[in-house]
Amino acid sequence: MRTLVVYESMFGNTRHVADAIARGLASAGTVSTVPVTRADDEDLSGYDLVVVGGPTHVHGMSRASTRRGAVDTARTQDVTLEPDAASEGVREWLGALPRTHGKAAAFDTRADGPVLLTGTASKGIGRKLRRLGFELVAESESFLVDKESRLEEGEAVRAERWGRMLAQRAGSTRAETPSALDE
Repeated sequence: MRTLVVYESMFGNTRHVADAIARGLASAGTVSTVPVTRADDEDLSGYDLVVVGGPTHVHGMSRASTRRGAVDTARTQDVTLEPDAASEGVREWLGALPRTHGKAAAFDTRADGPVLLTGTASKGIGRKLRRLGFELVAESESFLVDKESRLEEGEAVRAERWGRMLAQRAGSTRAETPSALDE
């Protein structure tokens, strides 16, 4: 199975989660992990599964104004900004994709708290993936960060476990191709 993990990250948390998901997915085949700023170079039709994630900003996917806010936050707090943080994000990338088909899953990072208060980017990512023609192999998943914008303890392990689950689900839902002997 070939899998592509595309992520947007401001302070490194979503990148760490994407890497952990990729480790879990690696049990089922080849995994490529790319930041959304390099995802335009990928031919999605060459993958059996596409996993997309980003940080939750103002209850949903980031946008230009919230990315500028993250840049401002990095100047005033003890967080390191990712090199591509101010670039276009998952929202814009998904908006530019042509209609397609395939298997997909969505994830996000968000503040630890009730979803009603924090929101979740993964729900919007999942909706956009479905509208593009993807079949979601799992419910969207959130991985939590603390008040200092650091990944909560145990979340990377949970992300790796989620990646293994995605590999099982995507592998079991793939259409079997008949062998030449069956024809």
